[in-house]
Amino acid sequence: MTLINPYAEIDWSRPGLRGNLHAHSTRSDGRAAPQAMLDAYAQAGHGFTMLSDHDRWLEAEEYAALDARGMILLRGQEVTREGEHLLQVGGTVGVAADEDRQKVIDAISAAGGLAVLNHPNWFREQDHWTQERLMAMHRYAGIEVVTALIDELDGDRWAFNRWDRLLGHGRRVWGFAHDDAHGVEQVGRAWNVVYPRSNDAAGVLTALADGRFAASTGLDLGAVTVDDDTVTVNCPGAQRIIAIADWGRRVAQVDGTSLRASLPAKATYLRFACLGCGERGVWTQPFFRS
Repeated sequence: MTLINPYAEIDWSRPGLRGNLHAHSTRSDGRAAPQAMLDAYAQAGHGFTMLSDHDRWLEAEEYAALDARGMILLRGQEVTREGEHLLQVGGTVGVAADEDRQKVIDAISAAGGLAVLNHPNWFREQDHWTQERLMAMHRYAGIEVVTALIDELDGDRWAFNRWDRLLGHGRRVWGFAHDDAHGVEQVGRAWNVVYPRSNDAAGVLTALADGRFAASTGLDLGAVTVDDDTVTVNCPGAQRIIAIADWGRRVAQVDGTSLRASLPAKATYLRFACLGCGERGVWTQPFFRS
């Protein structure tokens, strides 16, 4: 038995690209101009980013007028009208809002983009996306498992519980970490570390679609190797590494920087949480039973 390894053939001697896909500017309800937001992300060391203003696709002329400061700038938006919020990441055209969120997801896919369902644990009842609604949707790339802005709102920034319930039901979706920044002071609190095969927008989008990335709040993976049903994860900044299987069950852990763990019998996936001081961490994508 072997595991599907989303990190196969990565050159771990080269750092991944850090990037955020959820940020707002004065094009919608943000407090800083688009260029100011890009400047802030470049200063934070990001290699790619995306402005996801509410129901405002970044048109070609707007895109051309911006200075990406050396970053890869993806085009996108946050679809918010008429229902739960979700990101359109990339694509050839912006899609319109529709109260039938499955139609929105399908339109994003048809346009060549990725759909990511945002901050499921927002609101007092932590039900911006109910679990039933997450299960009802299909053909989306993943969900936000970290949304830093929710620290300042009602709800919970962490949504790993929602992710494990989806994965336990056999849904193969990825976990994303984002700022949801509305001002430059909120930049750089959560991001994705992507390992693209080419350093351009197409390479980043493909890596996101394939799960060649990790969700981070401050740590980076050192290396990941897979041998049949066993995964070894190294994370130089970790104080603890936890291996997690179906429904969030902890199957191994170590207080250190390296953990080797095998997929338990009858389990369908294995993922890893690497935790450092404070709330700094990095989370792998799942390794699914093949």
